[in-house]
Amino acid sequence: MSACTRTQNSEQHTNGEGNLASPRKKQRTSTFGQFAKVTVVLGAQWGDEGKGKVVDMLAADADIVCRCQGGNNAGHTVVVDGTQFFFHLLPSGIINPRCKSILGNGVVIHLPGLFEELEQNEAKGLKDWEDRLIISDRAHLVFDFHQKVDGMQELEKGTQSLGTTKKGIGPTYSSKATRNGLRIGELLGDFDKFSEKFNALVSCYQRMFPSLHVDVKAELERYKGYAERIRPLVKETVYYLNSALKAGQKVLVEGANAAMLDIDFGTYPYVTSSNCSIGGVCTGLGLPPSTIGEVIGVVKAYTTRVGDGPFPTELRDSTGELLQSRGHEVGVTTNRKRRCGWLDLALLKFTGMVNGYTSICLTKLDILDTLPEIKICIGYRINGNNIDYFPSTVSELSRVEPIYETFEGWNVPTEGVRSLDKLPLNARRYVKTIEDHLGIPVKWIGVGAGRESIITL
Repeated sequence: MSACTRTQNSEQHTNGEGNLASPRKKQRTSTFGQFAKVTVVLGAQWGDEGKGKVVDMLAADADIVCRCQGGNNAGHTVVVDGTQFFFHLLPSGIINPRCKSILGNGVVIHLPGLFEELEQNEAKGLKDWEDRLIISDRAHLVFDFHQKVDGMQELEKGTQSLGTTKKGIGPTYSSKATRNGLRIGELLGDFDKFSEKFNALVSCYQRMFPSLHVDVKAELERYKGYAERIRPLVKETVYYLNSALKAGQKVLVEGANAAMLDIDFGTYPYVTSSNCSIGGVCTGLGLPPSTIGEVIGVVKAYTTRVGDGPFPTELRDSTGELLQSRGHEVGVTTNRKRRCGWLDLALLKFTGMVNGYTSICLTKLDILDTLPEIKICIGYRINGNNIDYFPSTVSELSRVEPIYETFEGWNVPTEGVRSLDKLPLNARRYVKTIEDHLGIPVKWIGVGAGRESIITL
């Protein structure tokens, strides 16, 4: 019988020589059953759902908060006592003074951007981060020339551009996939070898983009300085995290971007360059799937997206403008206005299937307060025929006709509400409809920007 299936209980065991050994304490049947369970927070739509606020709320009870993928193309906002903190690379839980924050191996890190972000948040009151921020030595580096290449590639695409953040995320993941990228651990190792690989990587991109200019000598000198600044923060995080789980520590994972921007399951090619669904949690941190416990899907009470790509429920009218205005729908990273539309349950059923949400946090319900009539998309049809799947191609998705249910609005403010029974009846019906169609409980409802503006069900 294998170690993974053998049960251990209070019965007597032999010690291998036929003698009775002392009784063993009862343990779970799986080797990984000894681990604490990881809580995961994922964006369920096209991003900007309010993940940062949810992570900040849950981090109060966490020992470690992790980012597992993406880079500073993410934009998470946390409001504490009226002060807005903006996070791009840093896990939102870093505000919690008792939390460790980990940037995992699946994250791509632009060191100049990281230190700039730290300085900006220090000025707003972030303290003692040096003792709490941990960076994986396996994480890949985003260089300034990656960002330049990102912009050049967008220009080359012309009218077919994808609307990337131009933060160098795609080129860095490309370097990782073609195995000529550079990792944090190499920066802290033999600097001559790092310099050699840096030169080779620059030359590779200059062959593709002859106009790309990089002052290699100046960049290497700069990165010598970064190496010493970052050295105290770097660890081998796979062992660190798994050991923490074995010790019973509470680990919270903050997904960046969102399910519909996932490189495999999103609206390809209008997606990001990483797996921002549940699989990216395991590969981006080195966690076995059996350690995943609660998976919280963060759902905005309506739908938004930044940049190009199909958007079945998009509102190109005064209602869309109202949502954009009331919801302050401007990208934290890009400063672009977000496109707005009705809530799309057909989309959410798909992302729920991929990610296995165990609960939902519904955010920004208060933005709908002034609407006399509200719609929810409950399905799609193409050429008059209902479909029971989410289209895999943007050409097919652009042809779907949303099937709507229409609700009477509630026309009263909800921002001060702190319990479900105090919500207007029509708002409660709206929430119940979401639960019924998805078959997933809504555990929290956001009705404002601050930490305190959460209804717990």
